[in-house]
Amino acid sequence: MPNLRKLKLLRRVKVMRGRRTMWQSRLVFWVGALAIGLVSVAFAKASDWASDAFHHVTHAGPYAFLFPLALTPAGFALSAWLAFRYFPNSQGSGIPQAIAARHFHDAESRNFLLSLKLAAAKVVLTVFGIFCGGSIGREGPTVQVGASIMLQAARIGGVVQARGLILAGSAAGIAAAFNTPLAGIVFAIEEMSRNFEIRANGAVLTAVILSGLAALGLLGDYNTYFGSTHDVMAGLRDWWLVLLCGIGGGACGALFSTAVLRLTIRLKRWRQAAPVPRLIAIAAGFGFLVALIGIVSGGLTFGTGYDQARAALQGTPLPPLYFAEKLAATFLCTMSGIPGGLFAPSLAVGAGIGSTIGLVVGTNAGIAALLGMAGYFAGVVQAPMTAFVIILEMTDSHQNVIALMATAMLGYITSRLINREPLYHGLSRAYMADTIRHQRNHGRGSNAASEKDVHA
Repeated sequence: MPNLRKLKLLRRVKVMRGRRTMWQSRLVFWVGALAIGLVSVAFAKASDWASDAFHHVTHAGPYAFLFPLALTPAGFALSAWLAFRYFPNSQGSGIPQAIAARHFHDAESRNFLLSLKLAAAKVVLTVFGIFCGGSIGREGPTVQVGASIMLQAARIGGVVQARGLILAGSAAGIAAAFNTPLAGIVFAIEEMSRNFEIRANGAVLTAVILSGLAALGLLGDYNTYFGSTHDVMAGLRDWWLVLLCGIGGGACGALFSTAVLRLTIRLKRWRQAAPVPRLIAIAAGFGFLVALIGIVSGGLTFGTGYDQARAALQGTPLPPLYFAEKLAATFLCTMSGIPGGLFAPSLAVGAGIGSTIGLVVGTNAGIAALLGMAGYFAGVVQAPMTAFVIILEMTDSHQNVIALMATAMLGYITSRLINREPLYHGLSRAYMADTIRHQRNHGRGSNAASEKDVHA
């Protein structure tokens, strides 16, 4: 009998310890999700400040509009060098790094792609890039920041399933950045995992809710960054926009993605002979071209493109060539090696494509911009549901839901016919290869599963 009582007592102690560990892990996870929301709000505020500061500097005098010819190349060169020298894997959007990290099973490989150090650098350097006039956004970087915070929370809480928490942190980052909770969930399913049977769906949903609540509590309902359009599809002419914006936007998005993937490989090979000097030369040269395009466009292509997209959605047509100028500026920023995202600039490019098509067809400018955003964005990321849901939530255009879905799907199909490889997943392979190479050089072995994914 004493032995039986002792066994029962040991079982109770074990159960109590298990429950305490479980609740401790959940608490750490919840704190991590709330932290993502808070960081996203601070990131948004800092980005807005940087954009306003750049506008103030370039409008301070009669010749101040020429200031970007010096500021942008120098700023790009400094940002690219800092990212390369001190914060490797902080370059670009940040979404490819998060995707790559999910393919690794060891903590060291994940730390090479996602860490609090990289998250802090990502925020600071992206804000600096916006201050220098870069055509970049903060939404993609927020994905890497959110995944890094959640991965750190997993380490503190002793959670083993880090892959699911990377997914949850990425979704929370998108949800908090755009204030679009549904888009965060769809993004996790469609873009991050490419799998509609996610076992970590409960963690994703919880992270999205908590990060969204944190952002909502501090900023209120700020999902009108792109404004809202209450125009409704009416008549055959408006429905022709679905076809034109879907096919035209998808084709432009596919060409952008293809060019990025191919030139990324070529520039990487070219830099190998003299990494630092050629890196700085590329960043400065592309920065100068970005500044030149910005001056020629009257300053419209600098920054995220929020204001231009908002104006287009509210019925003010953009200049006919704005979409081409903004696309070129975004492409150059992407290839320059500075940290910064594609989401906001891509939506601005799409609004410009739709606005130009609307001018040609002679139809509603707001509807045309809305559908252009859906077609082009779906073409760039090849994630039609994510594109459709983000735009639907950010513009409150529920009355045009069928047209938005059809345009996004047409953009996706057109893009897939031109380019079979999704942009972010194509870019993630380079980060996976670099991580494997880094581990081998430091004598930490290889990751066979990741090598298979790289060459798939």
